[in-house]
Amino acid sequence: MSKKLIIVDHPLVQHKLSLMRDKLTSTAVFRQLLREISFLLGYEVLRDLTLTTAEINTPVGPMIAPILEGKKLALVSILRAGNGLLDGMLELVPSARVGHIGLYRDPISLIAVEYYLKLPDQINDRATVLVDPMLATANSAIAATNRIKEQGARDIRFACLLAAPEGIKAFAMAHPDVPIFTTSVDSHLNEHGYIVPGLGDAGDRMYGTK
Repeated sequence: MSKKLIIVDHPLVQHKLSLMRDKLTSTAVFRQLLREISFLLGYEVLRDLTLTTAEINTPVGPMIAPILEGKKLALVSILRAGNGLLDGMLELVPSARVGHIGLYRDPISLIAVEYYLKLPDQINDRATVLVDPMLATANSAIAATNRIKEQGARDIRFACLLAAPEGIKAFAMAHPDVPIFTTSVDSHLNEHGYIVPGLGDAGDRMYGTK
């Protein structure tokens, strides 16, 4: 198991995740739960952001107050399901710059194929959070991390809802410098590359498609 694996096991997160796993949970409720979990997950992902200080005036008097240092955070979503995590994290850091990477998984080879890339400028000077609900084979996460590194990103964290041991191992081998934040490490991948017990296809359940 990766030394840079962080499991967010807060009781509220685990309760909401159980509701999301239930196949009877509606599309609308699934989306809402994903947004709520991503908000809570974001606290842990961003726990070590660098602070500096600035002089401000409160209604009572002046003070030296802590503020975030450097350029605004970058949130990068792996389309399409990554947008569910993106929404919650944007509520936490609404000033963040947003990027998107479009990848689809070839159904035969399971290799990630890129079809879209748009990233914030000066990403090399921004803390960057890459988001995708599922770390299954890790092919998409590895490909996306490769691309943002090619564009200059250096301070990268990967956040997902669920991870499989196979995906964690593959991602850690490809990008040992990038920490993985997740709410659960599930049992294994099935023959189709889906996480077991998992929660099904996150994109389909978010948008009501099949």
